[in-house]
Amino acid sequence: MTTTTDTGAPTQGHRLAAENVTIGYDKRTISRDLTVGIPDGSFTAIIGPNACGKSTLLRSLARIITPSTGRVLLDGKDVSRYRSKEVARRLGLLPQTSLAPDGIRVADLVARGRAPYQSLIQQWRPEDEAAVAAAMAATRTDVLSGRYVDELSGGQRQRVWVAMLLAQETSTLLLDEPTTFLDIAHQYQLLDLLRTLHGQGKTIVAVLHDLNQAARYADHLVVMKGGHVVTTGAPAEVLTAALVEEVFDLPCVVAPDPVVGSPTVYPLPTGDAAG
Repeated sequence: MTTTTDTGAPTQGHRLAAENVTIGYDKRTISRDLTVGIPDGSFTAIIGPNACGKSTLLRSLARIITPSTGRVLLDGKDVSRYRSKEVARRLGLLPQTSLAPDGIRVADLVARGRAPYQSLIQQWRPEDEAAVAAAMAATRTDVLSGRYVDELSGGQRQRVWVAMLLAQETSTLLLDEPTTFLDIAHQYQLLDLLRTLHGQGKTIVAVLHDLNQAARYADHLVVMKGGHVVTTGAPAEVLTAALVEEVFDLPCVVAPDPVVGSPTVYPLPTGDAAG
């Protein structure tokens, strides 16, 4: 297949977009002149091989990383021009590793999602209480409210972190490899929750490693390799055997999932395996 260029990805009309950004860490550049838009109301999965720039892109969209060139746009405005609390009222971020303070209870951690709405003159309000209660009900963490976070299983903790994001009442949730440390059952439970939130109108942007999970849950894919966006689009259009072999160096067959019909990658045996 032919690899598309980053600058070919349109950003017009997207509430969240990166426009000709060069991003990296210290003096190491990960992506150069990268342009990509996140469709409003989508469940977007960013996929690609390890160290291709997926998390770096997500962190730049969340304003954790500042591009050395180009800009990230949020509601048509350079995200760097917003105050931190303004960004936190529009974007919720779940990083790869989330550490809760020692001895904190679930309800208190979820309540921290209301921090963008607090100030010296505006303390806890009934609206804050209602937002926390709604977030915990949506994630089924209300039954855990009095428990200590460090006593919970991995799947329970991830639901608590998502509850904290929901308490922020943002329209867009950014999640960096949210299923990585979960067992298979908890992975699908979390993805089911994200799909429910998407169905309720949230824009979801998640870095995912599992191609079949990405195709099953997302309605928009951003495929990356070597710091560049290879292509974007609906899973049924994007996830082909040719693309998987080009991007992941994995010979395969792509066929419809027998349960939900989404494209599913079936790796072919290599010569070494066959021998």
